Amino acid sequence: MIAGKCSTLEDIIAKESELVEKIAESSKMNYRAWNHRCWLVSYMTRAQMLHELKKSRVWAGLHVADNSCFHYRRRLMVGIVENCHKQEKENSCNIDDYQILEEELDWNELLIKRYIGREALWLHRRFLSLHWIRHLTSNLRGAPCHSEQKPCSSNEIGLLIDKELCLLKSCSTIHDSEFEDFQAQATYSALYLLWLTKQIPQSLGIELQAKLKAAVNLKALIKKTCPDKSSLWDCLFEESDEHVREN
Repeated sequence: MIAGKCSTLEDIIAKESELVEKIAESSKMNYRAWNHRCWLVSYMTRAQMLHELKKSRVWAGLHVADNSCFHYRRRLMVGIVENCHKQEKENSCNIDDYQILEEELDWNELLIKRYIGREALWLHRRFLSLHWIRHLTSNLRGAPCHSEQKPCSSNEIGLLIDKELCLLKSCSTIHDSEFEDFQAQATYSALYLLWLTKQIPQSLGIELQAKLKAAVNLKALIKKTCPDKSSLWDCLFEESDEHVREN
């Protein structure tokens, strides 16, 4: 029926994507519908993926607790990178990917500060930070630096660390102990930084730990916000410290 109304594959994909959005609006956190939309990405052109990324941003900004939509955005970003590799246009695409990641990180930070205690936003930030670090470390491993790009050096990873520490400071203050969202925000931010210590290059692991200790007592913060899981936090911090020592 759809094929009869649409003349091209691109039209079919566009109609299907619109249908999923309508279903998601009437049925919140509909995993099956969003999973179908993720499947559509493998049939999209680069132009369609960029369009969907732009279009879904509005919906995601209005439904910050729905991780399915952010998962869809992650699938689109991965698809855009994969499309570049297939077309062997890595140099020009790397510049575009860099800008997409940068804009998404800035937007994600804005949402985190605006909507307190939303786990989906912090999970999305893990994906973005991980790919940002991979992008920067690929430059450090000897990829050529183009005039259009920012300087390719370890300083950029250091700037990322400083930026994330500033975010931690702004999110770790519990303004109202009776308001659970503030406690959740502090916990998510601390766990995010703990996770980040395991993702950065070996040479910067000790540097991050030193900056963390100077900035905030991460272990005490997590135990304060979530004391019922104290033994779990002890285990996680022991693993983190061991990871840094090994590096």
